Amino acid sequence: MDKTKIIVVEDNIVYCEFVCNLLAREGFRTVQAFHLSTAKKYLQQAADGDVVVSDLRLPDGNGIDLLRWMRKEGRMQPFVIMTDYAEMHTAVESMKLGSLDYMPKQLVEDKLVPLLRTILKERNIGRSRMPLFSRDGSAFQAIMKRIRLVAPTDMSVLIFGENGTGKEHIAHLLHDKGKRAGKPFVAVDCGSLTKELAPSAFFGHVKGAFTGADSIKKGYFHEAEGGTLFLDEVGNLAPETQQMLLRAIQERRYRPVGDKSDRSFNVRIIAATNEDLEKAVHEKRFRQDLLYRLHDFEITVPPLRDCQEDIMPLAEFFLDIANRELECDVIGFDGEARKTLLTHAWPGNVRELRQKIMGAVLQAQTGLVTKEHLELAVTKLTSPVSFALRNDAEDKERVLRALKQANGNRKVAAELLGIGRTTLYSKLEEYGLKYKFRQS
Repeated sequence: MDKTKIIVVEDNIVYCEFVCNLLAREGFRTVQAFHLSTAKKYLQQAADGDVVVSDLRLPDGNGIDLLRWMRKEGRMQPFVIMTDYAEMHTAVESMKLGSLDYMPKQLVEDKLVPLLRTILKERNIGRSRMPLFSRDGSAFQAIMKRIRLVAPTDMSVLIFGENGTGKEHIAHLLHDKGKRAGKPFVAVDCGSLTKELAPSAFFGHVKGAFTGADSIKKGYFHEAEGGTLFLDEVGNLAPETQQMLLRAIQERRYRPVGDKSDRSFNVRIIAATNEDLEKAVHEKRFRQDLLYRLHDFEITVPPLRDCQEDIMPLAEFFLDIANRELECDVIGFDGEARKTLLTHAWPGNVRELRQKIMGAVLQAQTGLVTKEHLELAVTKLTSPVSFALRNDAEDKERVLRALKQANGNRKVAAELLGIGRTTLYSKLEEYGLKYKFRQS
């Protein structure tokens, strides 16, 4: 278990001991508070990762008062309400203020530990998100310019790009550079949502809403309150779900399944897709009115094959990550490995590159990664690359970039530029670079 503390706020000393012993047996560290005032003192020194489990009724107030005070003070620790008083309006109030769950005391023994494990698992997933890499290639710098332009606004953004290009990383950048940074970022895999599951997943449900709904569930919109809701592969939503989502976005309100009243929300919508949604609209697979709502601003992420100057920096970045995660000591790539990385077509884009580097580092363990470690089939690029020569004014810069990426290897540089070695030699002589780079 990590250093997380569970702050148990309960005025019944015997029951408080029972809950703390229950948690201690499962490896949790606990702190007891019998009064609201004591809980506030603990929370003033609490870590962000600590969790509060509080009784509803306390001698000097109630759990709702504590939750309200925490949010007002900017203390965003997860909060779970437990009570003997199963009053629905109190549950709704606590959920609106940011309570993660509402639990009758008779269910605590069975439900509390699984709930806490889920909270910690979700938090660790968020922490383990791959670090955002700053790419210096010209294509990606154009994207960064658009990100800086739109991030501070509340405009909805639609991110286009092939699978594996890093669309979710772009969404994270938009969130982190905007005014909602520090608030929740909730990612939804739209491809995994059936039309039957979608209403509860997006909007939550009340207890007893349907068979198996034995407790209140908050949906994605509630989880993302104040922050960003990221709809990944939005083109996969069923038509019924598209209509439901459109209505919620238009009205800025939704109704949990089984509830009798609507709730307003304040979230920013960012969506991503790997398909042509205009074509999907034409084929009646996607609603045009929903597309308009999602498409205030557009960002297109180019495939890795069109960002060749990013390949080696990314490869080295992933190598560092692999060394840490796999406890290896690989120092780099040999010449043939570099050539293979730079000339591979990368149909799986950045995701494929990361997977191949992880596998290669695991095999190499120490020293240099070789071509054999990468296990990449020999391929030729099938589309124009970012180094391709276009005109005399820019050719020298592109030749220099290609040689830099090829680590001075003229044969590889010529392949990157889409020209023969003889043409490259002529260019080097023309630009006064003939003796600057080694023969190959």
